[in-house]
Amino acid sequence: MPTVIRMVRTGTTKKPRYRIVVADHSFPRDGRNIEILGHYNPFDKVKGFVIDRGKVAEWVKKGAKPSNTVLKLLKNIKPA
Repeated sequence: MPTVIRMVRTGTTKKPRYRIVVADHSFPRDGRNIEILGHYNPFDKVKGFVIDRGKVAEWVKKGAKPSNTVLKLLKNIKPA
């Protein structure tokens, strides 16, 4: 079962919010997911991106591949 770490859109029209989730690659974008790892609010620059890096590392070890967008977000944040 190939898994991917990707974003699921939530929120309302013109005010998107995203969850960072682990899902099977065949699941639809806003469909089922295996685990929620964090969330992203593009309008909040201070506390807009919250993610559990330990869980991300765990899933990457298991073979999950981050999407391009999630990979960019992970590279842009500063380590806590």
